[in-house]
Amino acid sequence: MAIAWGTISVPGRWMVGQRTMPPADVREVPFMMLRIVVVAALGLAAALQLASCTPTEPNELDKLGTVRLTIGEQPFALWIANDDRERTRGLMFVTAEQMAPLPDGTRRGMLFVFDHEQRLSFYMKNTIIPLDIAYLDSGGIIVATHTMVPLDDRSNQYPSGSPARYAIEVNANVLADLGVGVGDNIEIPVSALKGTP
Repeated sequence: MAIAWGTISVPGRWMVGQRTMPPADVREVPFMMLRIVVVAALGLAAALQLASCTPTEPNELDKLGTVRLTIGEQPFALWIANDDRERTRGLMFVTAEQMAPLPDGTRRGMLFVFDHEQRLSFYMKNTIIPLDIAYLDSGGIIVATHTMVPLDDRSNQYPSGSPARYAIEVNANVLADLGVGVGDNIEIPVSALKGTP
């Protein structure tokens, strides 16, 4: 349809004074294009995030000792990290599948054992799944808990606050689901101190 204003007739456009304005459906095109660009950018960002969450190195969990213990009446099988190399590596590059419960319902996680109580702080460098952490003193009393975000490598984000000798990492939200928190006790078996199964 062509609308004439004065002596100028432009198909698909209308004029106000000497300015030519597009019809409403044409004016929406820039906004629609902006939405498409934003959605595409978000999709690309999500794809890049997923790509960065793909393990690039295997974590040799099968070489670590394990210990079985109970947290909030739930059985756990925890890999033991009791030297600097193992503690530094922690659950880096471990996948959700590796942290899935065992066939008998026993949940997985990692126990970090230190020589003495000290103020601790963990981060999530190269850790591709969200985790809960509980810091415990020498008697097994929880002194702090946090839910940690994947790939968060900022220092001092997840501190113990008080001196701790142990840290336990499990899948995110497990501690809250089990009703476990600061002040609760987790019995650490003597076998964990030696790093033996």
